[in-house]
Amino acid sequence: MSPEQNIDDVQEPITSAPPEVRQIIERVWKLEKGRLDKRINSHINDEILVIIKEEVR
Repeated sequence: MSPEQNIDDVQEPITSAPPEVRQIIERVWKLEKGRLDKRINSHINDEILVIIKEEVR
């Protein structure tokens, strides 16, 4: 399996998801990236829950 095919396999559930789900994934990804950049190691469950509630409205 080529690296490109492996990346496509990983990204397929995201690219085929409905727009609302992709928006949640994008926001959670940005949240986690920002936390990793700042080396914040605390739990983010509450922040993810807020994102999901906002997107479901």
